[in-house]
Amino acid sequence: MAAFEDCYWMSADGLKLHYRLYPGDTALPPVLCLPGLTRNARDYDAFAARLAGRRQVIAVDFRGRGKSEHAKDPMTYVPATYVADVQALLAERGIARVVAIGTSLGGIVTMLLAQAGAGIAGALLNDVGPEIEPAGISRIRGYVGKGSSCPTWMHAARTLADANGDVYPDWQIEDWLAMAKRVYRLNSGGRIVLDYDLKIAEPFRTPGNETGPDMWAALSALRDVPVLIVRGGRSDVLAQAVAERMLAALDRGELVTVPGVGHAPMLTEEALHDPIDRLLERATA
Repeated sequence: MAAFEDCYWMSADGLKLHYRLYPGDTALPPVLCLPGLTRNARDYDAFAARLAGRRQVIAVDFRGRGKSEHAKDPMTYVPATYVADVQALLAERGIARVVAIGTSLGGIVTMLLAQAGAGIAGALLNDVGPEIEPAGISRIRGYVGKGSSCPTWMHAARTLADANGDVYPDWQIEDWLAMAKRVYRLNSGGRIVLDYDLKIAEPFRTPGNETGPDMWAALSALRDVPVLIVRGGRSDVLAQAVAERMLAALDRGELVTVPGVGHAPMLTEEALHDPIDRLLERATA
């Protein structure tokens, strides 16, 4: 595990929100890591460890996840609110430029941040684009917000393996156990439970709330900056044709498909080491 500091900021509606701050070169734009719908900052620990010392890394817990407070109004669990929350964080820290790393929902927030005028020096869009495959949306709606608990971490690992074996078919039990430690938490009753507010599912059930009104326009806000598009070879969220159309819409884009992985790559895969390094080398101001 990489060394980090637990930090907090306040949202406009009074929520105490959490992020991990990993130390690095402060002369360069920090790397801002934005997780998927049901995930949290812990997803980016191995990613941050690989960048140790090279870049400052800020890994966010969106509202309702990890160590961030849960929203009083579940209808604020939408991309527009996450964008406002991140803007408040950047303003509080006085950060003018970032390299945004967005997985799934985090990629949607990245595009919307660019459209809103945030200073994006570079971006990685992990297995997400302006169009989401209906099969992927249906699958996600089928599990998000459904609570579960497990008596041991090994039970949690096997639960994840049973549900996601087709996403990471080459994983061994130690990989699933590591994921369990990222996805679940130990509650006060000694049970292992999902580490997010189950009410995040409420707005997600309404078509249109999963993204923004015109995501191709949002993507166009990234046209002039280096962008790495990452697609899982087995993805049911980002179609190959959509990924290629995204690449064509960007002046400084690169597309990498990670074979044998579904939604979404972990960003620690060896096939991504060089492309991520290239992105960071190009996103220096």
